[in-house]
Amino acid sequence: MAEFTMELNDDQKQVRDWLHGFAADVIRPAAAEWDEREETPWPVIQEAAKVGIYGLDFYAQQFFDPTGLGIPMAMEELFWGDAGIALSIVGTGLAAIGVVANGTEEQIGTWIPQMYGTPDDVKLAAFCSSEPDAGSDVGAMRTRAVYDQAKDEWVLNGTKTWATNGGIANVHIVVAVVDPELGTKGHASFIVPPNTPGLSQGQKFKKHGIRASHTAEVVLEDVRVPGSCLLGGKGKLDERLAKAHERARAGGGERVKNAAMATFEASRPAVGAMAVGTARAAYEVALDYAKTRTQFGRPIIDNQGVAFQLADMRTSIDAARLLVWRASWMAVAGKPFTSAEGSMSKLFASETAKKVTAQAVQILGGNGFTREYPVERMHRDSAIYTIFEGTSEIQRLVIARTLSGMPIR
Repeated sequence: MAEFTMELNDDQKQVRDWLHGFAADVIRPAAAEWDEREETPWPVIQEAAKVGIYGLDFYAQQFFDPTGLGIPMAMEELFWGDAGIALSIVGTGLAAIGVVANGTEEQIGTWIPQMYGTPDDVKLAAFCSSEPDAGSDVGAMRTRAVYDQAKDEWVLNGTKTWATNGGIANVHIVVAVVDPELGTKGHASFIVPPNTPGLSQGQKFKKHGIRASHTAEVVLEDVRVPGSCLLGGKGKLDERLAKAHERARAGGGERVKNAAMATFEASRPAVGAMAVGTARAAYEVALDYAKTRTQFGRPIIDNQGVAFQLADMRTSIDAARLLVWRASWMAVAGKPFTSAEGSMSKLFASETAKKVTAQAVQILGGNGFTREYPVERMHRDSAIYTIFEGTSEIQRLVIARTLSGMPIR
């Protein structure tokens, strides 16, 4: 187990500089165009695939970094470039992680390559969990999966929403209810292969920010998938459901729910790192502007009202990064989040991104309010961090209940 450190090693620095160069040379120049077009930036994704950034191998290397800093470092640099394009590049990873975490070796070997494709034939994947009436309240999920034993097929029906790459992906990973009596413990995940009849794209959302990332509803109407598409296999599912029923009868269901929440908690620092990247980008633009913009015969950074804002912005960004790094290291090191450190990092970094980007707009004044400068887009993009992967209100709830010892529902 690696000791916690705030100093990147030589290999990590090399990767960081490589990612920063890609973000600066490829992502940033394309950011304004794809934000206006509100379309998936295929050329940028293809370029990321050619250089080795879009692919499971790269993210696996970062994920298994023994210091825990590989993923947050990568997320910060890519999202420093542009949040919408970066989310298009990393969005497939959400589905890939679902397969790696829950699938068999055969499923991983079969489906992960189909999610990414090749540099010459890029593919996408989508992770479909949220529903119109089941966002923060995953217990309200209605999408059902029913097993047809005669055909060894699962039949899926329901509507998913807020799905990154939803409807345009080659492979969809869908979370569905298989045992309604068990609530959240009665859920399972399914692979929906390319061109499966019954799956269609519903509404494509026109968003306030991250507009280069495709977000849409996914409609499932009698979607039939082979039994082999149940992640983990039916034997493992039956065993898990039987144990859950047994615990429920014994009154131990809440303990199982807390364990599930603890697993989910470990993924939140990555979103915090995305927020740090956007906040850092806005801060750097504001700092450069304050040094060169003159009013009343001197640079505006000479005014305490501006200088103090920049000081607060930099302090908050560094604090957010430290919380993200701490939680990321704890997750890799197997340290329990006894104070909901994962939610702490996501909460603070998300709120920091919203505040810092707003301050950047203010420092640029009228220029900051126009699309001629990127802080306007960064400010719009930052709003998503306090919403997805658990709203700020949910993070506070998780933290408060963890500190008090109350059940996390």
